[in-house]
Amino acid sequence: MINKLSTGRILSIDAFRGITILVMIFVNSVSGVDGIPAWMQHAHADEDRMTFVDVVFPAFLFIVGMSIPFAINSRLNKGDSFWQLQKHILWRTLGLLVLGVFMVNTGDLNPAATGISRALWALLFYGSVILVWNVYTFKQPWISWTLKGIGAVILIVLAVIFRGGEDGTQYLTPQWWGILGLIGWAYLYACIIYQLFKGNHSAIFLMIAVCIGYYILCRQPFVQKGEWSWLASQSGNAAHTAIVLCGMLLTLFYFDEDLGLTGSRLVSRVVGFCVVLLIAGAWLRPAYKLSKIHATPSWCLYCAAICVAVFSLLYFLIDVKHFSRWTSFFKPAGSNPLLTYILPDIVYFGMIALGLSLPAVLQQDLPGIIWCMCFAVAMLFVVKGLNKLHIRLQL
Repeated sequence: MINKLSTGRILSIDAFRGITILVMIFVNSVSGVDGIPAWMQHAHADEDRMTFVDVVFPAFLFIVGMSIPFAINSRLNKGDSFWQLQKHILWRTLGLLVLGVFMVNTGDLNPAATGISRALWALLFYGSVILVWNVYTFKQPWISWTLKGIGAVILIVLAVIFRGGEDGTQYLTPQWWGILGLIGWAYLYACIIYQLFKGNHSAIFLMIAVCIGYYILCRQPFVQKGEWSWLASQSGNAAHTAIVLCGMLLTLFYFDEDLGLTGSRLVSRVVGFCVVLLIAGAWLRPAYKLSKIHATPSWCLYCAAICVAVFSLLYFLIDVKHFSRWTSFFKPAGSNPLLTYILPDIVYFGMIALGLSLPAVLQQDLPGIIWCMCFAVAMLFVVKGLNKLHIRLQL
């Protein structure tokens, strides 16, 4: 055990995760609606601004960071050796990278060159994901391994037959890692840092600064154009890791019993952390404009500060004031985030495969926005039903 963390499920973290997933489904759906206001759209890469939409991905990163200390401590408490823990971390990272690469390439699939339609290829991919990463409850282990094996074979076949691009000559490659892949890299680096410094909160705070500093270094002309240009390829991952570490540090503030932060000491530490993030983001903003696409330090720090404030409010309402009955709505999504993440895509490609489409009125303006809200809520109810059918994905 690295830190002495509070035991049991933390409802406020689960609620934060569930709310983030709900908003994620909404913003992904509403991005295809015509006539939506600018504040519902991602800011362009070179604009010096951000919308609430640009905070959804970093909120995922932040929650990953909040969960890492609990996950690592839990595995150590169960008796995992050092190498067993590293195997779990690497396997989880690999899973996120694989899923990210498959999802990124789906949109570029050339049906004629691949031999099957994009919708069918995508549905087979998501079906195999469920087979490989479902948490099975069979008493006979061979059944679980057989289903996982079938899923793995399908994934390999889909990767082999994939051809993309207009000329159909592009293979399945990491053009970029996708959202899940970016989370995977940041998760890996944050796990290494957490273990390397044995969960020391001061060291983790320092590493947040180091990650931001690494990004800034990589943006210097002598790095980008010189013999060290290969370092710049990891600048975005360093920035994302900084957000994960911010979530990790907040977990230690709230739940590390060795720190013993309670009452006014806890409030002052959390508020101080949030203020430092905001000041640092403002200080760096003139040189590094707000940009999710470029993962600028100002964007990272502002988003982390927003996440600190949002979680603190949830913690006060749920864990302090015990106003928690409403969180049951988000619990299925919070406990099954991967399935909830891919479910809208399964519905989307399923509709294409069946030749179905939404009426034009639901694809524009206010009716489209309302429809996307209803769709997001509906996905959470569907996940709740799938949980009851014992379909729960875990990397």
